[in-house]
Amino acid sequence: MTTAEEEIRAAAKKRERSKAAFERDDAALRELFVKWRADGYGPSDMARWSGMTREWVAKIAPDPSAPKKKNVVRVKRTKPAESDD
Repeated sequence: MTTAEEEIRAAAKKRERSKAAFERDDAALRELFVKWRADGYGPSDMARWSGMTREWVAKIAPDPSAPKKKNVVRVKRTKPAESDD
């Protein structure tokens, strides 16, 4: 193997390990957001502590006491054409 090939293979392996570690840690962080949100901590505090945005934290861990939003489907209806009778 050439030096270039060895370096590229090593970097690719390192990247895969990093990606797996990131996904594992990200899942753990999401679980903590949900846990502490259920215990009454707000998304603003958790965002400040984690460095994430408040909106992102609120999306991952919505308020469990908030009423569920209803999905509304809107259908655009066209008016019938007027006839010239």
